[in-house]
Amino acid sequence: MSTRFSDLGINEELQQGLADLQISVPTDIQEKTIPVVLHQNEDVVALAKTGTGKTAAFGLPLLQLIDVDNTDVQAVILAPTRELGQQIYTNLVSFASHMPSISIATVCGGIPIKPQIERLQSTTHIVVATPGRLADLVKRNAINIKTISYFVLDEADEMVSALKEGLDAIIKDIPKTRRTLLFTATMSGPIKQLVQNYMSKHVVQIEVDMAAVGHQGLDHQYVVVEPIEKLDVLLHFLNSKEGQRGIIFCKTKAAVNKLAKNLAINKFSSGAIHGSLTQGIRDRIMGQFREGYIDILVATDLAARGLDIKDIAYVINYHLPDTYDNYVHRSGRTARAGAKGLALTILQQEEVVDIADFEAELGIVFKVYKKADTKSIEENKALLWAKKIFKTKPNRTISENLRQDVRTVFHHLTKEELIEKVLANYLAQTPLGAPKSGDSKKKKNN
Repeated sequence: MSTRFSDLGINEELQQGLADLQISVPTDIQEKTIPVVLHQNEDVVALAKTGTGKTAAFGLPLLQLIDVDNTDVQAVILAPTRELGQQIYTNLVSFASHMPSISIATVCGGIPIKPQIERLQSTTHIVVATPGRLADLVKRNAINIKTISYFVLDEADEMVSALKEGLDAIIKDIPKTRRTLLFTATMSGPIKQLVQNYMSKHVVQIEVDMAAVGHQGLDHQYVVVEPIEKLDVLLHFLNSKEGQRGIIFCKTKAAVNKLAKNLAINKFSSGAIHGSLTQGIRDRIMGQFREGYIDILVATDLAARGLDIKDIAYVINYHLPDTYDNYVHRSGRTARAGAKGLALTILQQEEVVDIADFEAELGIVFKVYKKADTKSIEENKALLWAKKIFKTKPNRTISENLRQDVRTVFHHLTKEELIEKVLANYLAQTPLGAPKSGDSKKKKNN
């Protein structure tokens, strides 16, 4: 018989919130973490891949442990990005939909600070924040975190590097008697150092079956291309996945912009996000992707952290990530919550030697993705050309005389004949339509 949330000690109000969300069976990380947070007093280090249900693992017991009669901030949850922070906040509010007395606030960077300061003047039990913004609010005396009981670090492996300054400032300001709950996808050297420096000696370590959960349903593949054919191979793949949603990761902002432009030119339903875009634009693009208005998201690693978007069929590494951690977080965007997914890495020949290192470090196996042949690539270009014509808006500035003259040229052709002639004209200008070897000789001999 499956374990239920009631078996873990979760109260009726939270069970009702979960039922509203159609969540009935706890995941492995939830089953192992919730009783420890609820019924024990030790700090917790939980090692789990993205997509395993970590937010509920710490969020549900925290909500239950809040003393609603105490108006102080009792719990701080830190996330490395505003997108993840907003997602955690939304999930907590949903879980607590039948607990109206609990007050939750989100204070993340990238948006005006004044409304956040005003919000914190009201009773707030739980604060979800990014390190830099929370450190700024503490410095302004806009929030008091000196009496918190619970300190949660989600995606901690990201915060011990780029966000370490803000994290250190916050840790110095919170009480030593708090409980710390640390969640990470990888146990790197900096994470071990953080545990040693800032957590109690008696830490409960929780680890889900990383091989089973982290990679179950996820197919890792790579394809080797020449630089000149890289975009064409990608476009062929994307055309074969029409109607499915995916994320393409690039190493730099410039590469994201360039690839996004090429996808737009070829009429793919796509959008792009990176750190140089305003928060408003990032939120709009993410909203369009989340709601299904666009199918493809092109992004830097900014989007790899913690974003839980349903039905991502594939992830493409247009550039091999710099670290093993980034590969874990990128590929973790697909095959979430028991679904299947593909993580495809596009490599140049000299990069193939790195695959063995990724396999050994992450305990995964890559398969070789069969690259489309030249004929298929050229046929795909023709199909994309046809789609571009189909999606081209009529030019209203063309003179009526020219319109009539062109109609006169084509008026005797059926629709099928016109398509055949236009396609033949296109192919005559491409390698696909070029004369095959020996054709010219045959013509001469005839």
